[in-house]
Amino acid sequence: MARRRSLLRLGLAAPIALSLTASLGLLPAPASATPRIPSAAQVEDPNSLAYVINTETDPHTIAAVQRAVTAAGGTVVVTYDRIGVIVAHSAAPGFGERLRAVRGVRSAGATRTAPLSAAGTTGDGAVRYLSEAGAARIEQASGAGTEPLEADQWDLRTIGADKAAEVNAGSRDVTVAVIDTGVDDTHPDLAANFSPAQSASCVSGKADTGYGSWRPASPDHFHGTHVAGTIAAARNGVGVAGVAPGVRVSGITVSQPTPRQLIYAESVVCAFVFAADHGVQITNNSYYVDPWQYNCLDDPDQKAVVDAVDRAQLYAQRQGTLNVAGAGNSNHDLDSAAVTDRRSPNDSTPTNRTIDPHTCRQLPAQLPGVVTVSATSAKNTKSYYSSYGLGVIDVAAPGGDMYQAADTPSKEGGILSTLPNNQYGYQQGTSMATPHVSGVAALLKSAHPRATPAQLRAMLKAQADNPGCPATPYDGNGDGVVDATCAGGERVNGFYGFGIVNALRAVE
Repeated sequence: MARRRSLLRLGLAAPIALSLTASLGLLPAPASATPRIPSAAQVEDPNSLAYVINTETDPHTIAAVQRAVTAAGGTVVVTYDRIGVIVAHSAAPGFGERLRAVRGVRSAGATRTAPLSAAGTTGDGAVRYLSEAGAARIEQASGAGTEPLEADQWDLRTIGADKAAEVNAGSRDVTVAVIDTGVDDTHPDLAANFSPAQSASCVSGKADTGYGSWRPASPDHFHGTHVAGTIAAARNGVGVAGVAPGVRVSGITVSQPTPRQLIYAESVVCAFVFAADHGVQITNNSYYVDPWQYNCLDDPDQKAVVDAVDRAQLYAQRQGTLNVAGAGNSNHDLDSAAVTDRRSPNDSTPTNRTIDPHTCRQLPAQLPGVVTVSATSAKNTKSYYSSYGLGVIDVAAPGGDMYQAADTPSKEGGILSTLPNNQYGYQQGTSMATPHVSGVAALLKSAHPRATPAQLRAMLKAQADNPGCPATPYDGNGDGVVDATCAGGERVNGFYGFGIVNALRAVE
C-alpha cells in the first residue's frame, strides 16, 4: 500500500485504482486552496539547524543561557521562560554540545538533521475526494433530521454521536485546538464554529497570530481540515456533522509549508504553550514529532526534544488543557521489548534501527498525561495499521480500515470529513481516530465544565465500550498471517485500551 509521508500526521491515504474512480465518485485535488501567509523562520545561515535548549526556569539562569547561545554562535528565536525552553538557530559546529556544558542547562539538542533551508521533495499523498455524483447518492440515503452526507458517516453512529447531538451538541465555551497542517476556516461546515482568536501559526517556533496564519499552505495540506471536521463540523444542513457540532475548533499550524509537511519540536512546543495561554480546553495531536518516529533518551539531541515537548504539554495540562494524540500507523506493539523504526530520520536519510518503545518515545503520544488513541474499523475491530500496546493505549475510536467495508451507501471504510476549498473526502489512520476522542472529550467538558484534564481522562476511560481481545488470531489484512497479538482482558487490553469511546454516554 502506498502510504503518506512517513505515515505523517498519523493519517493513511489508501490507494485507489483509476478504473474505480468514477464509480466511487472521487475527484482529484482542486488546483488551489484558501491562501495563508506562512510564518518564515529567521534563518541566519542556509546551513543552520534549529535547537531546543532546556534550562532551569529562574530568570537569571535563562538570561545567562541566552548569552551563552549567542557566544556559541547561535541566535535566540524565542524563549518560553515559564517552562525553561529556548528555541535557537545555529550553523556553528558542536553548538549543541557546547550548550549542554553550560550551567543551568538540563538538555540541549538539534530538532532536525537537515538544515532549515531544506525543503524536501516527498509529497503528502492522495486523498479521496467526494464528487457531486457521489454526494448525490449519499444524500438520497440520508434520513430526515440528518446532514446531507451523514449516511456515509458510519463512525458517528458507531460511537453514538448522532444521538448525542440530540441531547447535548457541546458548549460554545469549549474549544478544541487542531495542532496540525492548518485549518481552512472558510469551509461552510467549519466557519460558524471556528475560533480565530485561539488560532495561530507556530511553524517557526514562535506564534504568528496574523490573520489567516492558521490556514493550510496548499490543497495538499488537507490533513488538519479533515481532522477539524470530525471534531466540530456544524449541524447546519450542509455536508457532514462532527462528533461535537456545538463546540468551537481552532487551528494551530505546525507543519512546514513544503511538500513534506514535517512537524518539528519547536513548532509543537509553541503550539502547546499557545493553546494553554489562549484558553483552549483540548488539543488534538494527529501527528508525531519529526524527524524521529521515536525519540530515544540515550541520544542527547533526541532527549532534548523529548524534554522540550514534555515540558510544553505538561504546562498545558497545568493550565487545564487535555492533550489527545494518535498512537501511530505502524502496527507496532508499543508495550513490546523492541520495534523496528525504518522511517527515521525522515528529513534526511532514514536507517533501520531497533528501539525499545519504553525508552524511545513517539511524541506526543507516549508522554505522561496524554490520552493515547488507537484506531478501529467499521466492524469495531482494530484497524490493520494501528499501533497498540497494553498500558499504552488509553482508548480507541473509529479511524477507518480499507479492508473493512462499511454498511453505508459508498461502502467506504474510511472516515468522511471536510477538506480545503469546500470539499469533502475520505481518509483513514489514527489521525482520524484521535479527533473522535477529542470530540467526545469536548462533550464531556461541556457536560462537566469544571473537570480537570485528569478527570476528563478518567471519564473517557469510564464511558468507553471495550469489545475485548479477538477470539481468534488477528489478521488485519486477510493474508493469512497473524499481524498482532492482543494482550489483556475485557476491561483493558492492548488493542482498545479501556475501550471505544461513546459520545452518547458522555452526555447522558
